[in-house]
Amino acid sequence: MSSQTKARTSNGRSGRARQLPELAEIVPKGLPAMAEDSDGRQPGGVQSIGRAFAILEEVARNREGIGLADLSKRVGLHNSTTFHIVKTMVSLGYLRQLKDSKRYRIGRPLFALAAGALDETEMVSLATPVLEDLSRVSGESSHFAVRMGDAVVVIARTTGPSAFQLTDRVGVVRPAHATALGKVMLAALAPDQLDRFLERADLKPLTPKTVTDPQILRREIDEVRRSGIAFDDGEFDPEVRCAAVPVRDFTGQAVGAIGISGPIWRLSIQTLQGRIKDVKRAADELSLQFGAPADDAG
Repeated sequence: MSSQTKARTSNGRSGRARQLPELAEIVPKGLPAMAEDSDGRQPGGVQSIGRAFAILEEVARNREGIGLADLSKRVGLHNSTTFHIVKTMVSLGYLRQLKDSKRYRIGRPLFALAAGALDETEMVSLATPVLEDLSRVSGESSHFAVRMGDAVVVIARTTGPSAFQLTDRVGVVRPAHATALGKVMLAALAPDQLDRFLERADLKPLTPKTVTDPQILRREIDEVRRSGIAFDDGEFDPEVRCAAVPVRDFTGQAVGAIGISGPIWRLSIQTLQGRIKDVKRAADELSLQFGAPADDAG
């Protein structure tokens, strides 16, 4: 975060944004049953796509799952036709079969696709009031960032009530290895993805405290994964300290990071650690608004 300071300016208070829609509302509605021609084909050559979406819609409507025979009846297809389409969708992960009842339910990749519909505009709308609360409680600037390649971009920020606040414009890109927000996103990478990042990334020393050794950074990222908290102790800007935690969506995956930052003369390590509970509370709230299960929030 930049070390420039300025007098706090007031932020407009936006209303709470709407919750994410149910999955059944995301899946296209009203697809008709796929009537077959005598030779098993449908005019237009799109029967397989239409049938797949009809099946997907019907499964999404049945949260406890649905059996093959009942599913075939509801979409107007023979059992064998439904089975072959469902088998393909299961192999792709878009449907899954419960072991005990053999019923079909929506698979995890569909939630990931739906998460893609949560664009930056919606994220900002949901994040801003949460950040305003966090700034008011913590007294510091609050930020929400998402990953952008090997860096992170701040897409929402608010200032706190203290007389002096750090300035940082929305849209600013920061290196992942030297910021608390970035370390959270690095911790969300799969092990092989982190390996590739450490192989290709230019870990530039931005201050005397910047971690530039890949193995030391790896150990720090492992600790972030364990604790769910990342710190920046003057590693990007020698006059600034930050802390951040992950924000999750309805896939349970970290899609962003929320954090606070302040000048080192006001935000000691002890003070920063004491405010982690407020940052976690804000992350939990935003995660729930992004649709994360209560057990995965924060």
